[in-house]
Amino acid sequence: MNNCEEVLKKSNFNWGPALFLIGYHIALLVMLPIYLFKTSPSGQLWLSAFVLLYLTGLSITVGYHRLYSHLTYKTRPVVEFLLLFFGAMATQGSALKWSFEHRIHHAFVDTDSDPYSIKKGFWYAHFLWLFEKQKPIEKRVVADLMKNRMLMFQDRYYGICMILTNAAACLFVGWLTNDYFGAFVIAGLFRLFLLHHFTWFINSLAHTWGKRTYCQELSAVDNYIIAFLTFGEGYHNYHHTFAYDYRNGIKWYHFDPSKWIIWSLSKMGLASKLKKNQKHFIDERILLDRKKVLLDSLQSTYFEQKEVVREKIEAFSERAQQKLKQLKDLSEKYQSSKKAREGRVVLAQLKAQIKKSKKEYNDELENLIASSKDIISASVKPKPTTAH
Repeated sequence: MNNCEEVLKKSNFNWGPALFLIGYHIALLVMLPIYLFKTSPSGQLWLSAFVLLYLTGLSITVGYHRLYSHLTYKTRPVVEFLLLFFGAMATQGSALKWSFEHRIHHAFVDTDSDPYSIKKGFWYAHFLWLFEKQKPIEKRVVADLMKNRMLMFQDRYYGICMILTNAAACLFVGWLTNDYFGAFVIAGLFRLFLLHHFTWFINSLAHTWGKRTYCQELSAVDNYIIAFLTFGEGYHNYHHTFAYDYRNGIKWYHFDPSKWIIWSLSKMGLASKLKKNQKHFIDERILLDRKKVLLDSLQSTYFEQKEVVREKIEAFSERAQQKLKQLKDLSEKYQSSKKAREGRVVLAQLKAQIKKSKKEYNDELENLIASSKDIISASVKPKPTTAH
């Protein structure tokens, strides 16, 4: 029996959300062709829909996800109000419920207790999980959020907030463009369609298609293409490895508008206590992950000189850790010298040492992976069979 049949067969079918999601998809499928056949949407209408798409999408990633679910920063009440306002318009449940389910997802990722586990199938993780009644909110999981009066107000009156915010958005766009039917179809239904599927991609595509850069045990992957569709949430392996970081894309060129907004808010005095992982800690995590993968591979492989290979892996790893510590010490020394306003010559020398140390560390990491794989590949012998 596949996951779809299992969901439909269960007695705890979640009728409310299921009827809403199926209903508006059908309505869009019927109304959009009719509207496009009769009318040519104005550029102003498309722009309004795009702006609403991003306002509601970012309210989920900046607000529901990084502010409430993971507490990666703090912000002012006026920002919270806007995030909760547009979050209600996103029609993805209240911030409290969303955060509860997401914290459970991180605590039990890739297990049966994960509310939208990719192990249950792509489409289950994408949206079928919404057709099942979810467990009630457990206070111990979101006790900190339940102290937030604004958040609790949105949770208590979520249905009303969702209807009023979406109605207000459609009426405003209709007044602005003098096209109320178009506003309902394009800025309402079509915008919801894109927003929902872009958000659901985080649970499905971002656990399927990409690289496991930081932790190869997790199903979560990094993919810059997905980042463009998910408001910056495509660097998902990093996020699952370092969930407390306010960033998903840690490089300056990574597309992560949620990160840029949080950083901008901090510069305007509207956000504070931004949590950010240190570079040396990220490198150390990658090193330990690679070492673990190799040792696990070694454990499941049969050959005569297994202990020799294990010792070589440990030796490679030890040298890489020493280089990483050296790099960390040099970086801290550089920052201290910069604060002390030491001369350009001193800073230039430290920069050169850091560059050299970084290359040596990367070389050791590559040696750890390449040399160990070569040793294992050359040493493997068929597992002996018992004679009958």
